[in-house]
Amino acid sequence: MGIVLASGSPRRRELLSMIGIEDFKVIADQNEEVMPHGLSPERTVCEIALGKARNVSRYCGTYDIIIAADTLVYLDGLPLGKPSCPDDAAAMLKSLSGKRHKVYTGVALLAGGKHIACAEMTGVHFRKLSDAEISAYVRTGEPMDKAGAYGAQGRGAIFIERIEGDFFNVMGLPLCRLSMMFKEFGVQI
Repeated sequence: MGIVLASGSPRRRELLSMIGIEDFKVIADQNEEVMPHGLSPERTVCEIALGKARNVSRYCGTYDIIIAADTLVYLDGLPLGKPSCPDDAAAMLKSLSGKRHKVYTGVALLAGGKHIACAEMTGVHFRKLSDAEISAYVRTGEPMDKAGAYGAQGRGAIFIERIEGDFFNVMGLPLCRLSMMFKEFGVQI
């Protein structure tokens, strides 16, 4: 039995190492992500994460434990994915400015024909941002591969007034929830 992270995210690799999971393979899902329609935010991120785990399972042993995750930012009930271009990133950041939004991460574990998928939600409050701050941040390139166009673990941290819930969820992997899911597979971390 091995552990496989179905994500190319360096943040998720760091988070697994941080909690003592250091011996794992990385096999990123190469399929195009499809956003299911008509589901709650919780179900949406769970379905996407489970789809990633199933896609990667084709390249794994039967009893490998596959960890997959998907993070989406929701503002006023609408999802904000990863920006498509710098102008899109600036528009997302402007819409988040001075407001509270929700970050949902779906986590799926799959092994031996069994799977678990759970979602975690964290509330994030942004301070009011100036156009100059938004432009400077977008020029760093950091927003381009992140849901909602910011990284809480990077330069985007200066925009966050407060967080309600699991900080690691905002980084893309709710560690407390993940540890409880591992227990359901009989693995203590």
